[in-house]
Amino acid sequence: MRVYVPLTLPGLAAAHQAGELGPAPLRAYAVTPGLREWYVSEDLEELEYAALGRAAAASLRLLAEDPDAPRRRVVVAVDVADRAATAVPALDEATLGQVALADAVRLAVAAAVHLDADDAEADVAAAARALPAADGGDEGAGRTVDAAEDHELLWFGVQEIPGLLK
Repeated sequence: MRVYVPLTLPGLAAAHQAGELGPAPLRAYAVTPGLREWYVSEDLEELEYAALGRAAAASLRLLAEDPDAPRRRVVVAVDVADRAATAVPALDEATLGQVALADAVRLAVAAAVHLDADDAEADVAAAARALPAADGGDEGAGRTVDAAEDHELLWFGVQEIPGLLK
């Protein structure tokens, strides 16, 4: 099963230094029954893209909690055994597709790192600031958050992590 772990750049740096994503339990996103029902697709590639999007939204929430982190969303894609991930009941859109990993995961086995391009930073920064108001129902703030989600995350190999952290 492919899971998507939301991080920030400081979180990625810590994982790189430790050699693993953790500590457990680790929050990630994956194609869960709830995500399948919400997205209404049978195409696994589309569903995995939706799970990646949920993880990117979770990364934005991490950025909102850490004002010192560079304003770029980070998601690490990892393949784990199906039994390693337990679906979390979806209480709202933020928890849709969420899974818990019972153990830390070695970073060396990650499939990819997804990261915002430099040109997304202003929109991501604005979205992180607007998130509380958007959660409260402010439509203008919601559009600001959506503007960040319009940016596609770039794909990088795990071996490129040192260069991403500079």
